[in-house]
Amino acid sequence: MSQRGKLRVYLGAAPGVGKTYKMLEEGHRRAERGADVVVGFVETHGREQTARMAEGLEQVPRVTRHYRGVEVQEMDLDAVLARRPQVALVDELPHSNVPGGRHEKRWQDIQDLLDAGIEVISTVNVQHLETLNDVVQRITGVPQREAVPDEVVRAADQIELVDMSPESLRRRLAHGNVYAAEKIDAALGNYFRLGNLTALRELALLWVADRVDEGLRRYREEHHIERVWEARERVVIALPGSAAGDLLIRRAARIAARAAGGELIAVHIARSDGLAGDTSPTALAAQRHLVESLGGTYHTIVGDDVPRALIEFAQAKNATQLVLGTSRRSRVNRFLTGRGVGETTTMYSGDIDVHMVTHRNPAQRRRRLPPNPLRQAEWGTGGSRRGVAAALLSPPVLAALLYNWGPQLRLNQATDILLFLTLTVAVARLGGMVAALVAAIWSSLLLNYFFIAPVHSITIAEANNVIALVVFVLVGLTVASVVDLAIKQTRSAAHASAEAETLNAFAAALLRGDEAIAALLERFRETFSMASVSLLQRSDPGNPRLPDEIDDPSRWTLVASTGTDPALSPGGADTVIEAGPGAVLGLRGRTLPAADQRVLVAFAAQATAAMERRRLAREAATAQTLAAADKMRTALLAAVSHDLRSPLAAAKASISTLRDPDLELPDDDHAELLEAAEESLDKLTRLVENLLDMSRLQAGALKPKLEPAAIEDIIPRAIDDVPEAAGRVRLEPPDPGIPDALVDGPLLERVVANLIGNAVRHTRSPVTVTLSALGDQVEVRVIDRGPGIPEEDWDLVFRPFQRLGDRDNTTGVGLGLALSRGLAEAMGGALVPEATPGGGITMVLSVVAAGHQEGPADTSTQEVAR
Repeated sequence: MSQRGKLRVYLGAAPGVGKTYKMLEEGHRRAERGADVVVGFVETHGREQTARMAEGLEQVPRVTRHYRGVEVQEMDLDAVLARRPQVALVDELPHSNVPGGRHEKRWQDIQDLLDAGIEVISTVNVQHLETLNDVVQRITGVPQREAVPDEVVRAADQIELVDMSPESLRRRLAHGNVYAAEKIDAALGNYFRLGNLTALRELALLWVADRVDEGLRRYREEHHIERVWEARERVVIALPGSAAGDLLIRRAARIAARAAGGELIAVHIARSDGLAGDTSPTALAAQRHLVESLGGTYHTIVGDDVPRALIEFAQAKNATQLVLGTSRRSRVNRFLTGRGVGETTTMYSGDIDVHMVTHRNPAQRRRRLPPNPLRQAEWGTGGSRRGVAAALLSPPVLAALLYNWGPQLRLNQATDILLFLTLTVAVARLGGMVAALVAAIWSSLLLNYFFIAPVHSITIAEANNVIALVVFVLVGLTVASVVDLAIKQTRSAAHASAEAETLNAFAAALLRGDEAIAALLERFRETFSMASVSLLQRSDPGNPRLPDEIDDPSRWTLVASTGTDPALSPGGADTVIEAGPGAVLGLRGRTLPAADQRVLVAFAAQATAAMERRRLAREAATAQTLAAADKMRTALLAAVSHDLRSPLAAAKASISTLRDPDLELPDDDHAELLEAAEESLDKLTRLVENLLDMSRLQAGALKPKLEPAAIEDIIPRAIDDVPEAAGRVRLEPPDPGIPDALVDGPLLERVVANLIGNAVRHTRSPVTVTLSALGDQVEVRVIDRGPGIPEEDWDLVFRPFQRLGDRDNTTGVGLGLALSRGLAEAMGGALVPEATPGGGITMVLSVVAAGHQEGPADTSTQEVAR
């Protein structure tokens, strides 16, 4: 099997920035270096410089396809595959192909070339990216009819931005280097306005910057680079879960705003030691809203060690700044608990700048758990090490003080024992059971040597002293065990609280609809700092599990995954959890401890529920489609049962009469019968055409051919198409300077004829048609002054087979307005009703003015394929 080819994409902010030129220039460079380069398809749009650049490169002959009476040239995919070059230049990645080829879209053709091992160089404008399609429409007011999935462009091996300042692009346009002379003024005043181009340029720059950031993050992960690379200013806020978080967020937002493109990231550690403490869910919810309103992102992670979790998270995000709140602890608390979160984080932050922010109302002092033994081994500042050190050093210090100052203070032996016992309890509080045992034995030896007769000797002369020392050790160990048990219970409660908070975050993600499974997997991977999380389902869940299937990826289907290098089978994962019948969760990166796996089991249940909900949603969508089709079929049968029979019966009766050999009809009657038969067959033809067109619209098969057309020439023809309109329809003189409209002329004529015919049939008053230009739209108004339609029924008139209770079957089956709106929307326009002043209804048909679309460079012959 040949190796898959590489894809290189030139991305531009707007037509005319030079993407095709750069693509051809790269083709010449490759050819000069000896590569086999061909032009699969290039669109010069009549630009001389681009056409000259295409010269000298081999061009694969195009294929000509016929569509709606027009010849359209497309890339001959089979010919390119047969030619099998090293590099193929294929212009306009989002282009829609004319029906008759292998695929609907050109990017799908390119996938075939890549699969064949051919390297492809292509082009795309930012407005054609699927996720930015609606954003561009809001900015420019122009709907984008062609789109390419972001994943297709994002998967490219190289993405190069072809950038040009808005002023330079407008100069190119004014000099005639982009569009023909007759289109320059319209383009400069509409789509190519300075504000539009500036916004599109920013969109393109930010999109490419995000893709570059993804590549940088991937590179750092693959090469295990933990050091911060300050490619972009990223500020991470450590939220403690108290009211002080609001101040931290605003301070961090100001820091991020100092640099262009600064990123704001808030994180809360779901743990009760350090910053996490006794958190307030209400405060965290409000702070999440505040962070997102400032353009930042919010994250929740679980960490046994808050400083370590913060630094690992910041390093994973390639953060440059870390904002923490200060904690105001007493010196005694510092001695007992060691360095705080802020001090420890600052010590190990490396290249990340740490900002300690003070606040008026710091959180109340909370009881702190003795540091986790894991933290001792990894960070060297934990409670066990301090406890053992205190157990070894503090008894000799106390013994020295009592030995030198005890006689002066007249302390007796019982007081000495109580002081050593108090010291043992303090050491137990600091270091746990091991430290307490060391302190108790060491204190008993010092008491025996310095304070129990005979002094300066390990021997004990009196039985009472033996009992006192034994009681001393027992009391010390008992108190230490009670303290150690309390610490363990507090730690368990804290862990349970963290688990509850984590599960609450997962549940909230589901309730918010964060793309269900994918969002859950990403949240869990981020929360527990895993390399990847994958949801796997057995390919044959009904069969019994085989011993070797855990290592066989062919027996498993990857439902969803997140992270790098996801496990494709349970055998490739570090931790595996059952996620329902025939499904498992596979985690890579590290083995989760048993305590965290309890959360994973609950999470797996939620992932299973999300997967089941997705399956049910698909079934419901299928059922809804079937129900809609059944409803449409029922409505169709009910609506056409009489409408088909009536013209057929009339036509049959007329023809039967004419064919009767026993009847001798006068010429007038003969002509009348022929006319009646013709009218009936015309009604039947219109009915069948409407039904066919409506079915094509609903199936998405009716695609208009959009091209500039003089709309003032189309309206009179539409009026002539309605026989009943003779003498009853008045066309107002159009406003001067009406621009051409980007429409399918025959379809627009049919829409207007439907509107006029509907108005004429339902009112006896004269009907007026007006034509005007409004911004980037051309409006056609069909005005009647009849009884009108109640506003609450305006939407009903556009439903198929709906005639608002009208039983006159000569008016058809109620498809006219439904079909008209469908055709208008297919051409990128709209059809809406308005109340006519003084009574009646006005149908307003709006279509896009030529020159206000995404640009002739993207719509010329390619529009035929839409």
